[in-house]
Amino acid sequence: MAPNPAIQAAIDLTAGAAGGTACVLTGQPFDTAKVKMQTFPNLYRGLIDCAMKTYRQVGLRGFYKGTSPALLANIAENSVLFMSYGFCQRVVRRIVGLEDHAPLSDLQNAAAGSFASIFAAMVLCPTELVKCRLQAMHELQVSGKIAYGQNTVWSVVKGIVQREGPLGFYQGLTSTVCREMPGYFLFFGGYELSRSFFASGGKSKDELGPFALIISGGCGGIALWLAVYPVDCVKSRIQVLSIAGKQAGFMGTFSSIVRNEGISALYSGLKPTLIRAVPANGALFLAYEYSRKLMMQQVDSM
Repeated sequence: MAPNPAIQAAIDLTAGAAGGTACVLTGQPFDTAKVKMQTFPNLYRGLIDCAMKTYRQVGLRGFYKGTSPALLANIAENSVLFMSYGFCQRVVRRIVGLEDHAPLSDLQNAAAGSFASIFAAMVLCPTELVKCRLQAMHELQVSGKIAYGQNTVWSVVKGIVQREGPLGFYQGLTSTVCREMPGYFLFFGGYELSRSFFASGGKSKDELGPFALIISGGCGGIALWLAVYPVDCVKSRIQVLSIAGKQAGFMGTFSSIVRNEGISALYSGLKPTLIRAVPANGALFLAYEYSRKLMMQQVDSM
Protein backbone atom coordinates (compact mmCIF):
# COMPACT_ATOMS: atom_id res chain seq x y z
CA MET A 1 0.00 0.00 0.00
CA ALA A 2 1.41 3.38 -1.02
CA PRO A 3 1.80 6.09 1.65
CA ASN A 4 -0.45 9.14 1.55
CA PRO A 5 0.77 12.16 -0.49
CA ALA A 6 2.04 14.09 2.56
CA ILE A 7 4.22 11.21 3.75
CA GLN A 8 5.35 10.55 0.16
CA ALA A 9 6.37 14.22 -0.19
CA ALA A 10 8.32 14.09 3.10
CA ILE A 11 10.12 10.93 1.95
CA ASP A 12 11.00 12.49 -1.43
CA LEU A 13 12.21 15.67 0.28
CA THR A 14 14.43 13.79 2.74
CA ALA A 15 15.82 11.44 0.08
CA GLY A 16 16.53 14.45 -2.15
CA ALA A 17 18.47 16.09 0.69
CA ALA A 18 20.56 12.92 1.09
CA GLY A 19 21.24 12.89 -2.65
CA GLY A 20 22.22 16.57 -2.71
CA THR A 21 24.69 16.06 0.15
CA ALA A 22 26.32 13.10 -1.61
CA CYS A 23 26.53 15.08 -4.86
CA VAL A 24 28.40 18.03 -3.28
CA LEU A 25 30.81 15.95 -1.21
CA THR A 26 31.73 13.97 -4.34
CA GLY A 27 32.05 16.72 -6.92
CA GLN A 28 32.89 20.06 -5.22
CA PRO A 29 36.52 20.42 -6.47
CA PHE A 30 35.40 19.98 -10.08
CA ASP A 31 32.55 22.45 -9.59
CA THR A 32 35.00 25.04 -8.23
CA ALA A 33 37.21 24.62 -11.31
CA LYS A 34 34.14 24.97 -13.54
CA VAL A 35 33.07 28.29 -11.99
CA LYS A 36 36.62 29.73 -12.10
CA MET A 37 37.04 28.80 -15.76
CA GLN A 38 33.59 30.11 -16.70
CA THR A 39 34.00 33.52 -15.11
CA PHE A 40 37.71 34.14 -15.82
CA PRO A 41 38.49 32.06 -18.94
CA ASN A 42 41.53 34.17 -19.86
CA LEU A 43 43.32 33.23 -16.62
CA TYR A 44 43.39 29.48 -17.27
CA ARG A 45 44.57 27.37 -20.22
CA GLY A 46 42.61 24.31 -19.10
CA LEU A 47 41.58 22.12 -16.19
CA ILE A 48 45.13 21.11 -15.17
CA ASP A 49 46.34 24.72 -15.33
CA CYS A 50 43.35 25.85 -13.22
CA ALA A 51 43.95 23.09 -10.66
CA MET A 52 47.68 23.86 -10.34
CA LYS A 53 47.17 27.63 -10.02
CA THR A 54 44.38 27.19 -7.48
CA TYR A 55 46.57 24.90 -5.38
CA ARG A 56 49.58 27.26 -5.53
CA GLN A 57 47.50 30.34 -4.71
CA VAL A 58 45.17 29.06 -2.00
CA GLY A 59 46.15 25.47 -1.27
CA LEU A 60 43.86 22.45 -1.10
CA ARG A 61 41.14 24.43 0.68
CA GLY A 62 40.79 26.54 -2.49
CA PHE A 63 39.01 23.63 -4.16
CA TYR A 64 36.43 23.59 -1.39
CA LYS A 65 35.62 27.31 -1.36
CA GLY A 66 31.86 27.65 -1.29
CA THR A 67 31.25 24.16 0.08
CA SER A 68 28.90 25.40 2.82
CA PRO A 69 26.60 27.31 0.45
CA ALA A 70 27.03 24.51 -2.11
CA LEU A 71 25.73 22.03 0.46
CA LEU A 72 22.88 24.38 1.31
CA ALA A 73 22.18 24.97 -2.39
CA ASN A 74 22.17 21.30 -3.32
CA ILE A 75 20.26 20.13 -0.27
CA ALA A 76 17.65 22.84 -0.86
CA GLU A 77 17.52 22.27 -4.62
CA ASN A 78 17.35 18.49 -4.53
CA SER A 79 14.92 18.39 -1.60
CA VAL A 80 12.51 20.66 -3.49
CA LEU A 81 13.34 19.06 -6.85
CA PHE A 82 12.57 15.48 -5.83
CA MET A 83 9.57 16.46 -3.72
CA SER A 84 8.22 18.45 -6.70
CA TYR A 85 9.18 15.60 -9.03
CA GLY A 86 6.89 13.23 -7.14
CA PHE A 87 4.11 15.84 -7.23
CA CYS A 88 4.61 16.51 -10.96
CA GLN A 89 4.56 12.76 -11.67
CA ARG A 90 1.10 12.64 -10.09
CA VAL A 91 0.02 15.63 -12.22
CA VAL A 92 1.32 13.96 -15.38
CA ARG A 93 -0.61 10.78 -14.52
CA ARG A 94 -3.82 12.79 -14.24
CA ILE A 95 -3.15 14.63 -17.50
CA VAL A 96 -2.58 11.42 -19.47
CA GLY A 97 -5.34 9.52 -17.65
CA LEU A 98 -3.27 6.97 -15.72
CA GLU A 99 -4.20 5.53 -12.34
CA ASP A 100 -2.37 6.65 -9.18
CA HIS A 101 1.09 5.04 -8.86
CA ALA A 102 0.92 3.63 -12.40
CA PRO A 103 4.42 3.61 -13.95
CA LEU A 104 5.22 6.50 -16.30
CA SER A 105 7.15 6.25 -19.54
CA ASP A 106 10.69 7.64 -19.70
CA LEU A 107 9.38 10.64 -21.67
CA GLN A 108 6.65 11.33 -19.10
CA ASN A 109 9.20 11.15 -16.26
CA ALA A 110 11.39 13.61 -18.17
CA ALA A 111 8.47 16.04 -18.52
CA ALA A 112 7.71 15.75 -14.79
CA GLY A 113 11.35 16.51 -13.98
CA SER A 114 11.33 19.56 -16.25
CA PHE A 115 8.28 21.05 -14.50
CA ALA A 116 9.70 20.21 -11.07
CA SER A 117 12.86 22.20 -11.87
CA ILE A 118 10.92 25.49 -11.82
CA PHE A 119 10.27 25.07 -8.08
CA ALA A 120 13.87 24.01 -7.47
CA ALA A 121 15.24 27.10 -9.27
CA MET A 122 13.54 29.42 -6.79
CA VAL A 123 15.50 27.99 -3.84
CA LEU A 124 18.67 27.27 -5.81
CA CYS A 125 19.36 30.73 -7.24
CA PRO A 126 20.18 32.61 -3.99
CA THR A 127 22.40 29.89 -2.53
CA GLU A 128 24.19 29.22 -5.82
CA LEU A 129 24.86 32.95 -6.18
CA VAL A 130 26.76 32.96 -2.87
CA LYS A 131 28.57 29.72 -3.80
CA CYS A 132 29.74 31.02 -7.19
CA ARG A 133 31.03 34.29 -5.74
CA LEU A 134 32.99 32.46 -3.04
CA GLN A 135 34.47 30.09 -5.61
CA ALA A 136 35.67 32.98 -7.79
CA MET A 137 36.65 35.24 -4.86
CA HIS A 138 40.41 35.03 -5.46
CA GLU A 139 39.99 36.06 -9.11
CA LEU A 140 37.61 38.88 -8.19
CA GLN A 141 40.14 40.26 -5.70
CA VAL A 142 43.17 39.92 -7.99
CA SER A 143 41.32 41.61 -10.86
CA GLY A 144 40.45 44.53 -8.56
CA LYS A 145 36.70 44.08 -8.89
CA ILE A 146 36.31 43.86 -5.10
CA ALA A 147 38.46 44.56 -2.04
CA TYR A 148 40.27 41.84 -0.12
CA GLY A 149 38.67 40.37 3.00
CA GLN A 150 35.26 39.48 1.54
CA ASN A 151 35.91 35.76 1.58
CA THR A 152 33.39 34.30 4.00
CA VAL A 153 29.79 33.28 3.52
CA TRP A 154 28.61 36.01 5.88
CA SER A 155 30.63 38.78 4.18
CA VAL A 156 29.25 37.79 0.77
CA VAL A 157 25.67 37.64 2.06
CA LYS A 158 26.06 41.01 3.85
CA GLY A 159 27.58 42.57 0.73
CA ILE A 160 24.66 41.43 -1.44
CA VAL A 161 22.10 42.85 1.00
CA GLN A 162 23.97 46.18 1.31
CA ARG A 163 24.70 46.73 -2.39
CA GLU A 164 21.82 45.03 -4.16
CA GLY A 165 19.08 44.52 -1.57
CA PRO A 166 17.14 41.29 -0.99
CA LEU A 167 16.33 40.92 -4.69
CA GLY A 168 20.07 40.82 -5.36
CA PHE A 169 20.01 37.17 -4.35
CA TYR A 170 18.04 36.48 -7.52
CA GLN A 171 20.67 37.78 -9.94
CA GLY A 172 20.72 35.17 -12.69
CA LEU A 173 17.25 33.73 -11.95
CA THR A 174 16.19 33.93 -15.61
CA SER A 175 19.28 32.03 -16.73
CA THR A 176 18.81 29.54 -13.89
CA VAL A 177 15.26 28.73 -15.05
CA CYS A 178 16.40 28.63 -18.70
CA ARG A 179 19.06 26.13 -17.65
CA GLU A 180 16.92 24.04 -15.31
CA MET A 181 13.83 23.33 -17.45
CA PRO A 182 15.48 21.78 -20.52
CA GLY A 183 18.37 20.52 -18.40
CA TYR A 184 16.22 18.52 -16.02
CA PHE A 185 14.09 17.19 -18.88
CA LEU A 186 17.29 15.59 -20.19
CA PHE A 187 18.58 14.81 -16.68
CA PHE A 188 15.60 12.71 -15.65
CA GLY A 189 15.08 11.46 -19.21
CA GLY A 190 18.69 10.27 -19.49
CA TYR A 191 18.52 8.69 -16.04
CA GLU A 192 15.29 6.82 -16.76
CA LEU A 193 16.40 5.73 -20.25
CA SER A 194 19.63 4.37 -18.81
CA ARG A 195 17.75 2.54 -16.05
CA SER A 196 15.43 1.07 -18.71
CA PHE A 197 18.50 -0.19 -20.56
CA PHE A 198 19.87 -1.90 -17.45
CA ALA A 199 16.43 -3.34 -16.65
CA SER A 200 15.89 -4.67 -20.19
CA GLY A 201 16.74 -8.22 -19.07
CA GLY A 202 13.35 -8.54 -17.40
CA LYS A 203 14.22 -7.15 -13.96
CA SER A 204 12.44 -4.16 -12.42
CA LYS A 205 14.10 -0.73 -12.29
CA ASP A 206 13.71 -0.90 -8.52
CA GLU A 207 15.92 -4.00 -8.43
CA LEU A 208 18.95 -2.37 -10.05
CA GLY A 209 22.20 -2.41 -8.09
CA PRO A 210 24.61 0.42 -7.22
CA PHE A 211 26.67 0.18 -10.43
CA ALA A 212 23.60 0.60 -12.68
CA LEU A 213 22.34 3.53 -10.59
CA ILE A 214 25.73 5.30 -10.67
CA ILE A 215 26.07 4.91 -14.45
CA SER A 216 22.45 5.96 -14.99
CA GLY A 217 22.95 9.04 -12.81
CA GLY A 218 26.13 9.86 -14.73
CA CYS A 219 24.30 9.55 -18.06
CA GLY A 220 21.61 11.95 -16.80
CA GLY A 221 24.24 14.43 -15.62
CA ILE A 222 26.19 14.34 -18.90
CA ALA A 223 22.99 14.79 -20.93
CA LEU A 224 22.06 17.81 -18.81
CA TRP A 225 25.41 19.59 -19.04
CA LEU A 226 26.04 18.96 -22.74
CA ALA A 227 22.70 20.60 -23.55
CA VAL A 228 22.66 23.60 -21.20
CA TYR A 229 26.31 24.38 -20.46
CA PRO A 230 26.37 27.73 -22.37
CA VAL A 231 23.34 28.89 -20.34
CA ASP A 232 25.12 27.91 -17.12
CA CYS A 233 28.19 29.87 -18.23
CA VAL A 234 26.08 33.00 -18.76
CA LYS A 235 24.45 32.46 -15.36
CA SER A 236 27.83 32.21 -13.61
CA ARG A 237 29.05 35.41 -15.29
CA ILE A 238 25.93 37.31 -14.21
CA GLN A 239 26.07 36.03 -10.64
CA VAL A 240 29.80 36.50 -10.08
CA LEU A 241 30.53 39.71 -11.99
CA SER A 242 27.41 41.57 -10.80
CA ILE A 243 29.29 41.98 -7.51
CA ALA A 244 31.35 44.73 -9.23
CA GLY A 245 28.32 46.67 -10.44
CA LYS A 246 25.17 46.31 -12.52
CA GLN A 247 25.51 43.39 -14.91
CA ALA A 248 23.66 43.06 -18.21
CA GLY A 249 20.78 40.59 -18.35
CA PHE A 250 20.85 37.15 -19.93
CA MET A 251 20.77 38.18 -23.60
CA GLY A 252 23.13 41.12 -23.03
CA THR A 253 25.69 38.93 -21.24
CA PHE A 254 25.34 36.15 -23.83
CA SER A 255 25.86 38.59 -26.73
CA SER A 256 28.83 40.22 -24.99
CA ILE A 257 30.59 36.89 -24.45
CA VAL A 258 30.08 35.76 -28.06
CA ARG A 259 31.07 39.15 -29.51
CA ASN A 260 34.16 39.75 -27.37
CA GLU A 261 35.43 36.23 -26.62
CA GLY A 262 33.88 33.92 -29.19
CA ILE A 263 31.48 31.00 -28.85
CA SER A 264 34.19 28.80 -27.33
CA ALA A 265 34.13 30.98 -24.18
CA LEU A 266 30.62 29.66 -23.48
CA TYR A 267 32.19 26.22 -23.01
CA SER A 268 35.00 27.23 -20.64
CA GLY A 269 35.11 24.71 -17.81
CA LEU A 270 33.13 22.03 -19.65
CA LYS A 271 35.79 19.35 -19.10
CA PRO A 272 35.70 19.39 -15.26
CA THR A 273 31.91 19.51 -15.43
CA LEU A 274 31.70 16.35 -17.54
CA ILE A 275 34.31 14.60 -15.41
CA ARG A 276 32.31 15.52 -12.32
CA ALA A 277 28.98 14.41 -13.82
CA VAL A 278 29.43 10.66 -13.35
CA PRO A 279 30.62 10.43 -9.72
CA ALA A 280 28.56 13.40 -8.45
CA ASN A 281 25.24 12.53 -10.11
CA GLY A 282 25.86 8.83 -9.60
CA ALA A 283 26.25 9.51 -5.87
CA LEU A 284 23.14 11.72 -5.94
CA PHE A 285 20.85 9.04 -7.36
CA LEU A 286 22.47 6.25 -5.37
CA ALA A 287 21.84 8.14 -2.11
CA TYR A 288 18.35 9.20 -3.24
CA GLU A 289 17.14 5.77 -4.37
CA TYR A 290 18.53 3.82 -1.41
CA SER A 291 17.42 6.31 1.27
CA ARG A 292 13.98 6.54 -0.35
CA LYS A 293 13.66 2.76 -0.51
CA LEU A 294 14.72 2.46 3.14
CA MET A 295 12.15 5.04 4.28
CA MET A 296 9.40 3.44 2.19
CA GLN A 297 10.15 0.08 3.85
CA GLN A 298 9.96 1.72 7.28
CA VAL A 299 6.58 3.27 6.45
CA ASP A 300 5.22 0.00 5.05
CA SER A 301 6.22 -1.86 8.21
CA MET A 302 4.37 0.56 10.49
